[in-house]
Amino acid sequence: MDGRDLVRSMRSVGSVGTAQGVRTVRAAWRRRRADATGLPPRGAERARTPGPVREAEPGPGGGVVRFGRSELRIRVAVNGAVFWGWDGAAPEPSYALAGRCPDPDPRAVLEPDTNGGWRVVAERVTVAVSWHGAVEVLTPGGVMLRRELPPRWWEPVAGGPARWMQRSEVRADARFFGLGGRASGPRLRDGTYRLWNTGPGRGSGPGDDPLALAMPVQLVVADAGTHLAFHDCSWDGTVTLREGAEGAGSGHDRVGASELRMDGGPLRCWVMVGTPARVLLAWASLTGAPALPPAWALGHHHVRWGDGGEREVRRVVAGHQEHGLPLDAVHLGSGHHDAHQGFTVDQERFPKLPVLADELRRDGVRLVSAVGPAVPVGDGHSVYDAGAARDAFVRDASGDVVQGVSWPGDVVFPDFTRLRVRAWWGGLYAERLEQGFAGFWHDMNEPTSFTAFGEPTLPRSARHALDGRDGDHREAHNVYALCMARAAHEGLRALLPEERPFLFSRSGWAGMQRYGGALPGEVAAGWPGLRASLALVLGLGLCGVPYAGPDVGGTGRNPSPELYLRWLQLGAHLPLLRTRAGAGHREPWEFGAEVLAHARAALVERRRLRPYLVTLAHLARRTGAPCVRPLWWSAPEERALRDCEDAFLLGDSLLVAPVLVAGAKRRTVRLPGGRWYETATGRAFDGPARTVVDAPLDRIPVFARAGAVIPVHGEDGGLELEVWAPARGRVGGGAVVADAGDGWEELGIERYTVRWAGSRIVVEREGEHGTGAPPHPVRVRGLGPD
Repeated sequence: MDGRDLVRSMRSVGSVGTAQGVRTVRAAWRRRRADATGLPPRGAERARTPGPVREAEPGPGGGVVRFGRSELRIRVAVNGAVFWGWDGAAPEPSYALAGRCPDPDPRAVLEPDTNGGWRVVAERVTVAVSWHGAVEVLTPGGVMLRRELPPRWWEPVAGGPARWMQRSEVRADARFFGLGGRASGPRLRDGTYRLWNTGPGRGSGPGDDPLALAMPVQLVVADAGTHLAFHDCSWDGTVTLREGAEGAGSGHDRVGASELRMDGGPLRCWVMVGTPARVLLAWASLTGAPALPPAWALGHHHVRWGDGGEREVRRVVAGHQEHGLPLDAVHLGSGHHDAHQGFTVDQERFPKLPVLADELRRDGVRLVSAVGPAVPVGDGHSVYDAGAARDAFVRDASGDVVQGVSWPGDVVFPDFTRLRVRAWWGGLYAERLEQGFAGFWHDMNEPTSFTAFGEPTLPRSARHALDGRDGDHREAHNVYALCMARAAHEGLRALLPEERPFLFSRSGWAGMQRYGGALPGEVAAGWPGLRASLALVLGLGLCGVPYAGPDVGGTGRNPSPELYLRWLQLGAHLPLLRTRAGAGHREPWEFGAEVLAHARAALVERRRLRPYLVTLAHLARRTGAPCVRPLWWSAPEERALRDCEDAFLLGDSLLVAPVLVAGAKRRTVRLPGGRWYETATGRAFDGPARTVVDAPLDRIPVFARAGAVIPVHGEDGGLELEVWAPARGRVGGGAVVADAGDGWEELGIERYTVRWAGSRIVVEREGEHGTGAPPHPVRVRGLGPD
């Protein structure tokens, strides 16, 4: 713990009440003392670099290059991903990987290179290692995409983990994306970004860093190609980025730069090269296919903050029904917990929760339960007693169980990096399922306390099993939420084997998409927060997490009617749509009749588009492609698109241009190449171009790609194909996955083609034995004014 943590703790005294604040400060001092005794001082350090090359030993998919003071292991996997690790670092063990490391590519061979170096040539990439330890990633044509300079280590003379630094260079025209959820994104400007999951404890905005979901994943887009670099190290660290600059024809370009500094852990890296789609496919094959949410989870969710019980839930649902607002799920926050049991439902406020859940389900509404890792301390508390009997809780360096502070008082935290603890915790979800909950939301799982300002809960010296390797919280902190999500996902799979689990998390790490989605941080209410919410979802999608979305309206102060409506119109086109009320936030019908009417229109459109969102979720599982994509996704060579951050693609077929500034009634939209139709008016626009369109309060600009086939709900509620006419002389098409359930049946992908036949539009379904008529009703648009 550092001084910033103590400042946060002192602030919390006046924020959460005297008694709770005093407990928080005491806990902070306990963490400080624990680290003072549990972590030896670093003392004098000795710097080290690899030194000159000595020899090389070829091996499967690459080999080992030995230097005077280190060695480098290189391996090209069959999926085209390249791994390298210094000082004997291997791809495994790793919390990011989905199972075993991919097999090496037998065609990739380590061979001598010019200037005394070595190289590995693969189908899609060449890796060159210089005589002094620089590693270059090149296209098959020999164009450099990334150059890793020789690393540097600082090793304590008395022993202990070494700090290290890795400097990298990219092309002058390159742009950086990724690093998990960053409010200042999606394009990451010059600056330093911390790699330490931190609960903000308040609403966050574009200037806040770090947030609760940090990943050492860089997606770099340049004219020469796109690549993803993942430094597989979960320790605390920073990334300092500096964009390059071209010399305007002078030949004096300034390359882009990245400097990664880590407090310990292995220096190992994965790199994937290709188009954005190919890169994300390789990333998904390495870290795991995204979990597929049940179809209902792609509808409208609503969270009601506060301590209201069953009566309050019924009032919220009745309010949505009365005002014609589609609703698919109600989320209960930490207020529905028994304060003395932690994981158990409060029976006084929810005495007949299974009956309520059953009634709501018949109306198409599911209940979702918030779950945090904190377990209240006290004999007679069922979860605490069960965990203590299993030695499930995190201990400090002296062997004592670490205590933190939460809203019920003193709490302890399970060690999710231990297999038997994950199995025990996963079984606890049986109680929630019996109460009628259909999904789960992991909150405060960085982990952090429930008090203000998000101060850390566990000392860095706290001990963790790390699945048999043993270590401390410096290594375990960033993967703690990932391991908690794994425990829940595996437990739910065992408890309800016939249903797809619905699970999303506030915090996580690389590979979290295997277990569910993300609610990225608590974005501050305000127009900067609205812009940040889009940046967070785009950034997470480029890190392999396609199912994400922040709370509509943000957190903190109550948003204005205009801001709330613009946020809802954006959220209606994001994978996870969750509105919120209570704790100073109003229900949609409390903003007035005009806002209510426009909010209803946004939610009705969301329900109409749900078959399309379901299809995108299935395609994401198969390909790793995010549902929400930057405009440059299909044309990364277009520099103007790389700089556009106020619009996005929803799949391949729709372009969404949200209103992100107050008072705007018109806005400029940059369109990629091809023909686009404004869905509200049917007007056609040809790109690439910049165009100004109307953005009245009742809608935001949405465009459909010419030739697109979009599955939607028709007026009768059945599946309908909305087809947008291709340009003359062009063909179009699309994919549909007709899934309305929550089971594991592997559904086929229906593929359609669209073409002109004289003066008619012909829509055909592709099959094994040729084409045929679509099995769904077809509505063709784009033939004239709607």
